[in-house]
Amino acid sequence: MSEPLRIAYSPCPNDTFVFDAWAHGRVPGAPALDVTFADIDLTNGMAERGEFDVLKVSYAVLPWVLEEYALLPCGGALGRGCGPLVLTREPGDAAELAGKTVAVPSERSTAYLLFRLWAAAEVPGGVGEVVVLPFHEIMPAVRDGKVDAGLVIHEARFTYQNYGLHCLADMGQHWESTTGLPIPLGAIIAKRSLGAERLRELAEAARTSVRMAWDDPRASRPYVLEHAQEMDPAVADQHIGLYVNEFTAGLGEAGYAAVRGLLTRAAAEGLVPPLGPDALAFP
Repeated sequence: MSEPLRIAYSPCPNDTFVFDAWAHGRVPGAPALDVTFADIDLTNGMAERGEFDVLKVSYAVLPWVLEEYALLPCGGALGRGCGPLVLTREPGDAAELAGKTVAVPSERSTAYLLFRLWAAAEVPGGVGEVVVLPFHEIMPAVRDGKVDAGLVIHEARFTYQNYGLHCLADMGQHWESTTGLPIPLGAIIAKRSLGAERLRELAEAARTSVRMAWDDPRASRPYVLEHAQEMDPAVADQHIGLYVNEFTAGLGEAGYAAVRGLLTRAAAEGLVPPLGPDALAFP
């Protein structure tokens, strides 16, 4: 028996839902997994340091890691109507963010790239200082006046009104309206050194694990709720419904176009290094 593959993904419901069958040995013929839970800002750093065999990362970090890692064509998170939000204490419009302080969860995240592309188009003169905070601290910081606005992700789109906050803009809505493409959020990558055959096995295992979760959603329930950080089960279900979809089973033409589109636009703004022509190709 070979050593288990070292994999890192977040404790968020979409990841535990997707990987439940595989992590618990229910995917026939799939390699065993040694799972580490880490939020995506941490897994992005792990990928840059080459620390794990397989990782869930932000699409935004791909330009820095694709020499060592290959993008798997399944298992990740893309979608429609699921983009990051810019929140403020009072209702307003984009122009009011000019020169203001904005909290973001990471500068190596899809959310951040979408925000910067939106701000370049919608905020005259651009925003002011950008501060990085753990995502669970952003809404309290906006509520308490420590920052002027916050960029939020994950389940915050379902709970921000509990903090008395207002949605100034939906980054995903802006992206979809200007490109017609789905929003690329989280990617599954694996080390190229594993070899083409093993990479194809991993992609098939991820795809099968997703389909098994869809076929029997109750099977993943204990794993999802165990790691959902005291999340309301109804919110966990919303989270899964939003982020696990046809693009999770396979990126397809639209999925690849969305990834290329995001990273090409971001490179044109100087936010990421440019991609090589075959950087996204899967063995």
